[in-house]
Amino acid sequence: MRLRDALGVMRGDVIAFTGAGGKTSAMVQLGYELASDHWRVLATTTTRIATTELEYFPCVVQWNPSLLDDNYRLIELLDANQFVFVYQEITNDKAVGIAPDVTRKLVDSVNSDALIIEADGSRRLPLKAPLEHEPVIPADTTLAVPVAGLDVLDKPFTESNVYNIEAIIDRYGFGYDMSVVPAWLAQVLRDPEFGLKGIPEHARVMALLNKTTTSNMSLNPARRAARMILQEPRFDGVVIGAVKNRNRPVFEVQRRVAAIVLAGGLSRRMGRSKMLLPWGNRTVIETVVNKLLPFKLADFVVVTGYKSDEVEAKLKDMAVRTVYNPHFAAGEMLSSLKVGLEALPDHIDAVMVFLGDQPQVKPAMVNQILTTYAQTCDSIIAPQYRGKRGHPILINRRYWQDILNLPHGKAPRDALNQYPIRTILSDDDSIIRDIDTPEQYQQELKLAGLK
Repeated sequence: MRLRDALGVMRGDVIAFTGAGGKTSAMVQLGYELASDHWRVLATTTTRIATTELEYFPCVVQWNPSLLDDNYRLIELLDANQFVFVYQEITNDKAVGIAPDVTRKLVDSVNSDALIIEADGSRRLPLKAPLEHEPVIPADTTLAVPVAGLDVLDKPFTESNVYNIEAIIDRYGFGYDMSVVPAWLAQVLRDPEFGLKGIPEHARVMALLNKTTTSNMSLNPARRAARMILQEPRFDGVVIGAVKNRNRPVFEVQRRVAAIVLAGGLSRRMGRSKMLLPWGNRTVIETVVNKLLPFKLADFVVVTGYKSDEVEAKLKDMAVRTVYNPHFAAGEMLSSLKVGLEALPDHIDAVMVFLGDQPQVKPAMVNQILTTYAQTCDSIIAPQYRGKRGHPILINRRYWQDILNLPHGKAPRDALNQYPIRTILSDDDSIIRDIDTPEQYQQELKLAGLK
């Protein structure tokens, strides 16, 4: 995945990279990606960078905001090179960038498509807490990207690896010379006085965990850190990758995914509540929920209807929320899904929809869908068995309103089928099996080895 896709960069964005562990590399990678799409891209710093790093840019120019001739020259260079780094002066082998209050003038005066800013310094260390005067983020920043290097994990928590270590020790009491763990990295990035310091309220925020490898020894700690970072609602997502890898700078993007379990049906053909049927030592609904809890999804909503009091009683000690669908008797699946979507908070990025009468849902399939979502830009993902789509299905927030707008009598597929759907082929028909009749219930018990 490209960095621009992972960050969701849009024309007109002012993008500020802060933190440590690869800001310049990320800025360069993003600039080249945008330029390859024929964007006119400016880059600069609101602090200073080493003159040796200027060689990474295709074009570097000194610019004076008060000189009209400099604007004309910059326009010509953008036309010829697409991607230009701007500085104001060279001092002690450092390129001094522009003041934060002239960033908008820079963008407007030359009609560029995006401005990328390195707004922080870190002495090339992988993790940092800002000093009092840092970071220098322009007020018109639209996208802020706090960065940390995953190579800090398991290294000693010392000045050799962490910039401004005293501030972190004072705030959290982390043990000096102890090995850095994912939780420490996450706490620094999501802290309002560290990773989030100085970011304008209107700006989107995407963390970047850089210098990751594709091995599970690297990806799994990165994913743990990402989940902890996303506990802070200010973040829209966490990008995991290695930006110096030009061909594949991003491995995945972790976002907040919630679960909705539809458990409100009348069970007409069954003759009693499907959710309360015995399944080993538990009921059907307890079994479904217990299989999903280990994924630690960002939110977990069970939509009840028929026998709601009894269903809620079974789930009262589990880490889920229950919401009641007053239209369960006539509204079918669509009404329950609408109730579930309306119950989710604004910071949820996507939802996985499960059926409450599918106790044989496979955790491996759930994991495959989540991994596919993290590694692609696809917004609707569903498993498929021999040409038939099943559950669970993942739906990005951008399509929720289409579902909410559907009239009575329609089904969710009427909204989703008009969009591209990534299908994951399954060799297991459990994704299309549910419990509608006593015969199906007995068959499922037999298949599960419970009879």
